[in-house]
Amino acid sequence: MSEEKKVRWVSRFLGWIERSGNKMPDPVIIFVILSGVILVASWLFSAMGVEVMSPATQEMIRVENLLTPGSLVRILVEAVNNFKAFPALGLVLVVMLGIGLAEQSGYFEVLLTSLVEKAPKQLVIWMIIFVGILGNIAGDAAPIVMPPLAALIFLKMGLHPIAGAIVGYVSPLGAFAANLIPGMSDALVFAFTEPAAALIDPNLQLNVLMNYYFIAFSTPVLLVVIYWIMKKFTFPQLGEYIPEEGVVQTSKKEISAGERTALKWANAGFYAVILLLVVLSVPENALLRNAETGSLVNASPLMNGIGIIMTLIFFVPGLLYGWKSGSIKNSHDFSKMLTKSMSSMGNFIVIVFFAAQMMAFFAWSNLGTVIAVKGAELLQNTNGIVLIVGFILLTSFINLFIGSASSKWALLAPIFVPMFMLLDFHPAFTQMAYRIGDSITNSLTPMIAYMPLLLATIQRYDKKAGIGTLMANTLPYSIGIGIVWTIILIGWYLLGLPLGPDSPVFLQG
Repeated sequence: MSEEKKVRWVSRFLGWIERSGNKMPDPVIIFVILSGVILVASWLFSAMGVEVMSPATQEMIRVENLLTPGSLVRILVEAVNNFKAFPALGLVLVVMLGIGLAEQSGYFEVLLTSLVEKAPKQLVIWMIIFVGILGNIAGDAAPIVMPPLAALIFLKMGLHPIAGAIVGYVSPLGAFAANLIPGMSDALVFAFTEPAAALIDPNLQLNVLMNYYFIAFSTPVLLVVIYWIMKKFTFPQLGEYIPEEGVVQTSKKEISAGERTALKWANAGFYAVILLLVVLSVPENALLRNAETGSLVNASPLMNGIGIIMTLIFFVPGLLYGWKSGSIKNSHDFSKMLTKSMSSMGNFIVIVFFAAQMMAFFAWSNLGTVIAVKGAELLQNTNGIVLIVGFILLTSFINLFIGSASSKWALLAPIFVPMFMLLDFHPAFTQMAYRIGDSITNSLTPMIAYMPLLLATIQRYDKKAGIGTLMANTLPYSIGIGIVWTIILIGWYLLGLPLGPDSPVFLQG
């Protein structure tokens, strides 16, 4: 089959996924249907007596029937709490205050116009992907900030804004385990790997950086992979962007002298905020460090306050630009801009309410735990490359149902870390295989808190866009990243390269 025919075949396949997906009901109705499926499944499997042994506590965990009178009362009573407790809901809304002000005041438009005038398109795209990958160190901030910001940048460059949103979403999530800087995710998985390894060898010395060499090597590789998939699949699939009536549009504009002056003030405000963060973070015993450990990552004010910090990074330059340009003349203008930025989040908030109920039902029923443990049992009789690939695929499948990386690893680490150790694999290798599987389907799973935000973002530019649009455009990244990353890990395994400091592939006798 020629290269051109292959591209046409893939394009038709992705087009079929998009059309089929967009024929599905509205996302709100989809979450309602899935909630109903979970309720019925909980009743069915509970009646069948399905149960598994928890690898962490050695206690039996059975599927809980959510259609009992007590469970129905719980559904009624805790619906509001489920909504309030939805991961990243508050963070999204707070950060959008800053982003919204920067957008409504005109700061983003003039800033992006200025950047596009000066920088080559390709360099800007590379930087978006690179910042997105590195941004996963900031936890929730990157997948919240990058999609709408990248969409605006792409739109201003004359590219399809949905492509920007997709790339801004996939970069921090699909490459979640890749980074040049050790971060919170390293500490989270290590917290479960260490006690799991102690089940076999209590004296084995492990460290939180035991995957660092591998994840640092992965960063530039995945940067190239994401860029290539965008050029090869996303742009051809989306085609030319033709704004419809009532959706976000852009126009070519000349920047006036007053706007350039306002832009200088706004950029100065941005640099001042960054400088203040550096002063409050870098010195020993700085205010934003963990008071006990001195860490900037683990339980530090910097990471715990990342929502307000990200808001200020956009809020300050947005406010300064509005003041100097005249777009904010008084307090009423200021208030209206903040209100308008929140009104654009209405669709996101509605979706979140129903998504929160579905995720709560899934957790209450214990279906996720059962799927994880049963899947682990399927791999117990395999070894070598088959075991590695099987474990990555299993983790990526479970990730579709359990979005939290730490929750999954809490279930899987006590099973797979000892099992791999008995096959002479170092826990660092097992942990890295898990992190790859956990990352590659992040952009596909509806069980992750950021998907409603991505959907709301792409619908700003295409009112007809739906789950199908999202799935068709994120699937190539999941497949491509999964294949390349797995090949790298297998190469690491065959060459016996260390994954990090004092962290070989195999246990040393």
